[in-house]
Parts: sequence; C-alpha cells; structure tokens
Amino acid sequence: MNREQILQSLATPLTSPAYAPAAARFTDREYLNVVYRTDADALRAVVPEPLEFDEPLVRFEVMKMGDVTSFGPYVEAGQAIPVRLGDEHGEYLHAMYLDNFPATAAGREASAYPKVMGSPALRVDHAALVGTLDYGAERVATATMGYKHHPMDLAEAEAQITAPTYMLKIVPGPDHRPRVCELVRSQITDITVKAAYTGPARLQLFEHVLAPLADLPVREVVSASHVLTDLTLGGIETVHDYLAEEAS
Repeated sequence: MNREQILQSLATPLTSPAYAPAAARFTDREYLNVVYRTDADALRAVVPEPLEFDEPLVRFEVMKMGDVTSFGPYVEAGQAIPVRLGDEHGEYLHAMYLDNFPATAAGREASAYPKVMGSPALRVDHAALVGTLDYGAERVATATMGYKHHPMDLAEAEAQITAPTYMLKIVPGPDHRPRVCELVRSQITDITVKAAYTGPARLQLFEHVLAPLADLPVREVVSASHVLTDLTLGGIETVHDYLAEEAS
C-alpha cells in the first residue's frame, strides 16, 4: 500500500474501517430532552474556556435513531450544557453514551463528539415516555415525561435542536501530549421537525465513577420536550486552538 492509498483512507483498520465514508442522514430521530438546574460550581469545573454560561442549566437527552445511513438504528444519551461564545448562544456537548460502536468511533474520530459506549433506551411505558441509561449493568440515569401531553411549537423545537454545539477535539501524539487540542463548532441546518410535545418530567441521576452524570446534580427540572425529526449533522469548524494559544 503506497502513500497515496494511505492518505485516501478514512479510518483504521485499513482493510475494514470502523465506519463507512458516508454522510449520516437520520430518519425518525426521536428526542427526549429534560432541562434541569444544577450547581454553578459543578458547571464551572467542566465547561472549558473560552465558553461561559449564564445560568447553571444542563440538558439531559435520550435520542432514538429510527434509521441512520451506514449505521442503522441505535440509541444515544448524554448531557449538553447551554453556553455562549462571545455573543453566540449554543450548547457544550459534555458527554454522550451510545449502543453502536461504528457511530461512536465516527463521532469521536471524524468529528469531535464526546462519545463512549453505553446502553441507553427510549420507550413508552403506559402514559409515560421513559428514557434510561445504563453503564455496564448499572443504571446511571432515568428520565420520565408525560407522553404527548401538550403540542409544542415546531419552530421552537427546531430552534432547540439546531442550536450551535461546541466540542473539544483532542488528539494525542506519541508523547501522550495533545497533538490537536481545539474547541470546535457544529450546527444542524438540514432538518425537518415532524412532531413536538412538552409536558411534566422528572430526572434521576445515579453515581458511577466511569459515567459521572451525577457530578452535575439535578436541583430542579426546568422544562422537557419530545421531538421527532429527520436531519443531517453539520461539519465542524475550529473556533479556538489551545495549542496556538500556548505557543504564543
């Protein structure tokens, strides 16, 4: 295999890459979102500069992917933190847990999504929408929401889903120091919101050393939404280079 062939490769292993060279189109992507108030000091410990936050809020999400190009159906759960970069308001993606390895590898390598393996689920139980996350055999999160209690404005739901997102992209070098260390930005622009609802919700987080969602404890549930969409994820752009800052 020559240099040109190597440079055309997307991922390893070269003969059977961990994910396909395809843009992921999500059909029937279903969200359960619970926004809650947490401790400001806990947020300060995890939100990277130059991002800032105005209120100590966190969005716990469970996303059930009905069908995804090259990945197939899977489920994802995690935490996003409302932040701002200068005058732009968006979300910092803090942690994501998936039950699909190719989607996990692609999210981390081709982009900068903070993805690890887990066992999330989203289902309807009698009159409640229930989202859960297990890490190994242990439950680390349970969210419940009244099922389709109140219709939600579709434009408001779209604004929630399409908020700019910020992520840390860190690639280590052979000396175990970062070779790439950047704050990157992404935004969903290709989206169709099919349905959206709001209603009462509750959220429980449980302590786990390898899935520390409870380090951002629930103090008050602020809002909840249940949204069904079709969408394509946007690419990433660098908005801050920590290594360039260090060099200067």
